[in-house]
Amino acid sequence: MVFSSIRNKNLISWSTMITAFVQNGHTDRALDAFLAMNVDGLFPDAVTFKSILSACSHAGLFEHGFFHFDLLVHDFGIAPTMDHFKCMVDLLGRSGRLLEAEELVQTMPFVPDDVTWNTLLAACRVHKSVERGKRAAEMLLELTSEIPGYYVLLSNIHAAAGDHAEKAKVRDLMEARGVRKKPGWSTIEINDRFHEFTAGEKFQHPKKQQILEELKRLSVLMKEAGYVPDTTEVLRLVNEDEKESLLFFHSEKLAITCGLISTPPGTTLRVVKNLRVCSDCHSATKFISKITRRKIIVRDLNRFHHTENGVCSCGDYW
Repeated sequence: MVFSSIRNKNLISWSTMITAFVQNGHTDRALDAFLAMNVDGLFPDAVTFKSILSACSHAGLFEHGFFHFDLLVHDFGIAPTMDHFKCMVDLLGRSGRLLEAEELVQTMPFVPDDVTWNTLLAACRVHKSVERGKRAAEMLLELTSEIPGYYVLLSNIHAAAGDHAEKAKVRDLMEARGVRKKPGWSTIEINDRFHEFTAGEKFQHPKKQQILEELKRLSVLMKEAGYVPDTTEVLRLVNEDEKESLLFFHSEKLAITCGLISTPPGTTLRVVKNLRVCSDCHSATKFISKITRRKIIVRDLNRFHHTENGVCSCGDYW
């Protein structure tokens, strides 16, 4: 490792390494590095603490998160920034403490921005807190009404609650405001060549027929193993079969399948996606990794997902 070869590690090199561990879901290694840095006689700064708090929230380490926030304030005398409070909102939200998360958003010594409200909204989606999610979405869309992902999250909350009328209203609101969901694309590198896929059945690729045949085969095996398509991810008002068909052609599924048919068994697949991975593709990737015995790494808009034997490094929260 390059990091290990550095003789005189400074705060920047330690913080960079800790951040890299966090982004790749290696929480234990991030915490170990934080401890080693302190043993080395280096004091963490606000940036280092942001990474550590993020690691604790992503791993669901509630007590560790509050312990390090306390260290930040009382032991190192660092004034918490808005980024630190966002991490704590995320930590509370991931832990299912939505009331406390909402109270922190409302009482922290900063005016909440769209990222803060979106953090709460994402937690409401995971824990199916519809009314609180609506409140977060209202505040969020007052601050910015141009980001499609915010509408999608709100729509998913309504869909999960079975309120399809409200879901339709969200879609209508997007149309009225001229907000369009950005087209999804995914790329995979195979033999020093990049293969890019866009979502939809009209994608172009020399191996299109083989990709579709393999994906159909995998879909059967996945369902036999317990996979259920998450049709709440589809905003269009179409029947369930059509929703499942739309999910089938999501770009990361196409990229992963291309990788499977183009590389030797056991080869790690690395995919980059321009948007946040949807819950259906996240679930499908886990099933595919287990069925094919492959490690699949997906870099989406938020983070790296290292999936192996049906388990993702993000702990199913991203």
